[in-house]
Amino acid sequence: MKRIKFIFALVTLILLTSCSVNDMKPIDFKDKKPRLIIEEYLSGNVKAWGILQNRSGKVTRQFSADLNGKWDGKQLILDEKFVWNNGEIQNRQWKINKIDEHHYDGTAGDVVGTAKGYSYGPAFKFEYVLLVPVKGKEIKITFDDWIFKQDEKIAINRATMSKFGFKVAELTVFFVKE
Repeated sequence: MKRIKFIFALVTLILLTSCSVNDMKPIDFKDKKPRLIIEEYLSGNVKAWGILQNRSGKVTRQFSADLNGKWDGKQLILDEKFVWNNGEIQNRQWKINKIDEHHYDGTAGDVVGTAKGYSYGPAFKFEYVLLVPVKGKEIKITFDDWIFKQDEKIAINRATMSKFGFKVAELTVFFVKE
């Protein structure tokens, strides 16, 4: 009987944690200011600093980054260079296409498939699956990535990373446009 109660409690816990609903949607920000036009904000040089937290909230890594974007009227080419606190250097190049005023898609070498972007008011949401190196292997991690513009120079990024619907980590990034 104790085993059945334990299994029931475990299944209930899994269902409650995996079925939580994030009610925040990009369109919720449509009338808010300042407006974040991602291809304008990320054009030129942007500096960033961030922390990576595990699912318990413990800071596991820190980084600084240099971003350089070029917008040609249809596509943003964004080069990112991350320097992690252990000395590791990571580079990524995004190709982000503007579909219409509120919708984007993007690709990068370590992104599985195509990222989907949504822009309203000061918020930009990017959804994608990233191949993350872990102990010599690459694992697929789903990113729910939000950037919020604070003013002409400052933006804050919060990303939730999940695997099989379970949160595995969170990322917080502070951007300063030069």
